[in-house]
Amino acid sequence: FSQLSIFSELNNISNVSMDEPYAAVCGITEEEMLERMLGHIECLAGALEMTCEETRLKLKEKYDGYHFTWPSPDIYNPFSLLNALERKKIDNYWFGSGTPTYLVEMLRKFHVLPSEVGHSMQAMASDFDAPTEKMESIVPLLYQSGYLTIKGYDKEFGMYRLGFPNREVEEGFVRFLLPFYANVNKVESPFEIQKFVREVRSGDYDSFFRRLQSFFADTTYEVIREQELHYENVLFIVFKLVGFYTQVEYHTSKGRIDLVLQTHKFIYVMEFKLDGTAEEALQQINDKHYALPFASDRRKLFKIGVNFSAETRNIEKWIVEE
Repeated sequence: FSQLSIFSELNNISNVSMDEPYAAVCGITEEEMLERMLGHIECLAGALEMTCEETRLKLKEKYDGYHFTWPSPDIYNPFSLLNALERKKIDNYWFGSGTPTYLVEMLRKFHVLPSEVGHSMQAMASDFDAPTEKMESIVPLLYQSGYLTIKGYDKEFGMYRLGFPNREVEEGFVRFLLPFYANVNKVESPFEIQKFVREVRSGDYDSFFRRLQSFFADTTYEVIREQELHYENVLFIVFKLVGFYTQVEYHTSKGRIDLVLQTHKFIYVMEFKLDGTAEEALQQINDKHYALPFASDRRKLFKIGVNFSAETRNIEKWIVEE
């Protein structure tokens, strides 16, 4: 009702949106799924050549995790869950049902970086009902539209902690952002990420960085007028997407992203510089012993120093030490 904003507010109604007794009224709980849909899960498991337990865990990772108050049972997205069981395929059904270009416009309007979405965002209960035209932050929009959900609650301050509900939403959201920040169109985007992952898994770091260079090439000045932020945004999005298929640990800071990327065969320890040198970046890896935690690991380790040039608006050089 708060979204109508046409006439005066309705009186004498009870808003049960965040009342604990009604927490499971929308969506499907795991108990309901296992009680009513076990046969369908067994059929899905057969189609995927997985055990029922493996299939249940896959469904949980992909579609579970919504909370409409705290505490709350985990709620599955009914649209995605029912599509997966009917089609016998685990896919991104909910995110593919819409084209949220409006979200990108709002991210820019409220000066929110992609790396900030779903990371330690907080809100009070009153924030969730803010009409769209009166929003003072992007949080109500992300919550109301299902991109964020409640992950915890601080009783002392009455603050809710928010985050992505599941992998379907998080991966879909980050995938959608890529064409808006890099030199790649919506059709090519999924294939480019697939190539990134294959190159990382095979140890072909040169092809990886040449492809990353192409993501920065021919980007209009209007898009990259905030040079350091654009540089960080593209790197964050690419490594976030690669991280859905490999193990990635990173932290962001002004002007650089430091990163450790792990596959079954390889470990990559990377240091990024802005208007420095690749040699300086590699030297920092060695001086600060970034690779030390992996000294006893049998996988092949690559130490990679990378420099990004503000003048060319691209990756200028990378050097590798094995």
